[in-house]
Amino acid sequence: MKVLVINGPNLNMLGKRDADQYGVETLDQISHRISAKAAELDVNVEFFQSNHEGSIIDFLQSNFENASGILINPGALTHYGISLRDCLSDVKIPFIEIHLSDIHEREEFRRHSMISDLCLAQIKGHRGDGYIMGLERLVDHLREQGQT
Repeated sequence: MKVLVINGPNLNMLGKRDADQYGVETLDQISHRISAKAAELDVNVEFFQSNHEGSIIDFLQSNFENASGILINPGALTHYGISLRDCLSDVKIPFIEIHLSDIHEREEFRRHSMISDLCLAQIKGHRGDGYIMGLERLVDHLREQGQT
């Protein structure tokens, strides 16, 4: 089983961004934790981060056929990424939407997600732990569907 872990704009700046919203972990530290959990679950993970919506779409279109599921933190693309939404709809594999902060507790413009109605689950407000929670939830779902 392979899971794509995708991070959108500005997530490469974790550890330098507003710690009150995003915590103090870097994206590399979070990725190491995801890798460790994936090994426990006997799952392969592939990481990708970009500040460009088109690059994320290119990555998804090039890699979805060899993946069972997706963990995605779209960053600011959450609120306006219509082409990302279309791509996630087109690839037709289960995904979990991750947010480090609770987007429903933030500014009004951050409360709407363009992809929440397509995802298996939205995990928000658990900082780096949200990725681990999302991976566990996604793997449970995939195994329930008979994927190994």
